[in-house]
Amino acid sequence: MLITFEEITHLTASKESNSLEFKETTGQLTRSMESGCAFMNSANGGYLLFGINDKGKITGQEVSDKTKKEIAGALRKFEPAVFVDVQYIPIPTHKDKYIIAIHFEDIFNRKPYLFDGRAYVRIESTTSIMSQESYNELLINRHKEQFRWEAFPNKQLSVEMFDKEKVIGTIRLGIENGRLPESTIENTSIPVLLDKLDLAEDGLFKNAAAVLFAKKTSSHFPQCKLRLARFKGTNRSEFIDNAQIEGNIFILFDEAMAFLFKHLSLSGKIIKAEREEELSIPYKALREAVINALCHRDYSNIGGSTGIAIYDDRIEIINTGKLPKGIDINNLTSPHKSIPNNPLIANVLYRRKMLESWGRGLDLMYSECKRVGLPIPTLSDNQGEVVVTFYLKEQVTEQVTEQVTEQVTEQVIALIKILSDKEMSIKDILEALNLRHRPTLLYDYIQPAMRLDIVEQTQPDSPKSPTQKYRLTSKGKAMK
Repeated sequence: MLITFEEITHLTASKESNSLEFKETTGQLTRSMESGCAFMNSANGGYLLFGINDKGKITGQEVSDKTKKEIAGALRKFEPAVFVDVQYIPIPTHKDKYIIAIHFEDIFNRKPYLFDGRAYVRIESTTSIMSQESYNELLINRHKEQFRWEAFPNKQLSVEMFDKEKVIGTIRLGIENGRLPESTIENTSIPVLLDKLDLAEDGLFKNAAAVLFAKKTSSHFPQCKLRLARFKGTNRSEFIDNAQIEGNIFILFDEAMAFLFKHLSLSGKIIKAEREEELSIPYKALREAVINALCHRDYSNIGGSTGIAIYDDRIEIINTGKLPKGIDINNLTSPHKSIPNNPLIANVLYRRKMLESWGRGLDLMYSECKRVGLPIPTLSDNQGEVVVTFYLKEQVTEQVTEQVTEQVTEQVIALIKILSDKEMSIKDILEALNLRHRPTLLYDYIQPAMRLDIVEQTQPDSPKSPTQKYRLTSKGKAMK
């Protein structure tokens, strides 16, 4: 959880507490990390702020590479491993001095934590060693969590079953996002990398590893399934389009978003001198709902799946299972903090920055719908399914192309330039445009260009063919 200088100045007006500690410099690093350990073992976490004395006065401290290495070294003394936000915030009134802010929170529910072999607890503003009784109680609760389906080591899983490119890509994104140390990529073998993501144990891969990175899921994991449907009208009596997809969580996410783009109309509005295109339901709200459905669903149910149903008046995103702990179905608009049903899966999505802090998803969906004047989405939890429902102002059109404005974006122009007279695969286009995120390429470049009849597929009758390529149409060539 990132913090601003203004928020820090507000905190300095208060005293140290069970969730806040000030230290003048990192010369007190060891004692400070004991408090960080206590924050990790508490219910709500806490902030450790360097560059502030015990009276709350901002003094700042200089930050060198040595300082950063010392902090990284201290964080490596935690067991189990912690993934925290470390910020170096410049002080406007103190040249070359910073406040170092570290936010500690057990978002993956892995208490008890040890620092340098000992567990600590926070009482008011005092840090002390945790009692053996409290430690044992937390340890028992952690072991209970290990019996979740996602955490089971699976003897059927082998190295060959995993998408190495996707695993390495996840590690690199985690490093770029500051959510994994750079040393994570030193060894690129699948067993080592999955172990660092807590997806392996005693030489065996956990079920969560397959949900996230398996090349094929149909034989051993039929529950890794996505059902897609566009119905005519407001009930399920007649299909316009439907599909069923099997694959790992990233494949299912891409397919879900592509289906939503295919069947939701685009509308345009003028912002200053530019035109901005929006889906009839905000993209950010839909993305959040899909990610949460795939992350939090019950994968232990072999017959389960995630579903997206589009009607003329609404969209339903459905997943097998129950709501995460901490969410009150009767009081969703109040502040809340939830514990993910699948923390190992959530952990990986968090490091890729696909998922943020728990409980924020509903707030984002609500605010995005309010922003465009739509009713807030509803959430239901019954008969073993969780359903998020978005409501449309107007009926969704069956033919999106009739709704699209003939406006060529900068992204489409860039795509025209690199295609020129060539036929290129998705991988080739990603490299040529220096992009890393496949959905960005699909939603911001290829799909708008295809809707404008500027780009076409070389195999239109087999849109998902592994040898599929893209080229300019005659209209596109005329725009070179």
